[in-house]
Amino acid sequence: MRMQSVTQVDAFAERAFTGNPAAVCVLEEALDPATMQAIAAEMNLSETAFLQARPGGWDLRWFTPVAEVDLCGHATLASAHALWETGRAAADAVLHFHTRSGVLTAVQRDEWIELDFPALGGTEIPAPDWLEAALGARPERVFRGPFDYLVEIGSEQAVRALDPDLGLLRAEPVRGFIVTAAGTGGFDFVSRYFCPALGIAEDPVTGSTHCALAPYWAPRLGKLEMMAYQASRRGGVVRVALAGHRVLLGGRAVTTLRGELSF
Repeated sequence: MRMQSVTQVDAFAERAFTGNPAAVCVLEEALDPATMQAIAAEMNLSETAFLQARPGGWDLRWFTPVAEVDLCGHATLASAHALWETGRAAADAVLHFHTRSGVLTAVQRDEWIELDFPALGGTEIPAPDWLEAALGARPERVFRGPFDYLVEIGSEQAVRALDPDLGLLRAEPVRGFIVTAAGTGGFDFVSRYFCPALGIAEDPVTGSTHCALAPYWAPRLGKLEMMAYQASRRGGVVRVALAGHRVLLGGRAVTTLRGELSF
């Protein structure tokens, strides 16, 4: 029988049971992808992260309950938090994660963790005929990025009230749907993210979507540094800065569970 330690972390959260929970497995020896996928299905969270030490950094992979993904912000933030909290990395260390999306870094800045991620551009397209019915809201602008549709709708209230048809969204060959509007109450913009094709009806707080939201909103708001809120039921704050072809994502994290898997 094999044993594997696991830590569950609420990412983009200031207190437990908010933000987006991720499982973090720091591997002492490599696991095959099928086993990692099975563990992610067992954890049944939007993402499970698998880390293995390498010279000068860490190999990092992310799995939803049904698929491996190319880029994930909240599970990277959770991974960094877990490495620092357990003493596997010095508190002042810059962490280098080797991933399917290149080398990503994490650093502690006061009580925040800052991630350096690629900016994700998009191309504006006409709203597909099926989109309004699928979302239950009229699209004002639609962009198609490398992973997702990004859809701006009329107001923050409309974003919060969304109740989309997940069956229609699942039928489209795309990772997911970012729905956004200008924010209020100190937030520059708000968003929600629906990705039923990955086995996730709604992701609570999604770092990678802000890699598309930052270059979308920066020219519209005339600012490079923004505060964002992902308005899911759990909710979470993301500090965003556009830096050329990179996006700096800031968030906090809280450990909620530690244990061991047997398999």
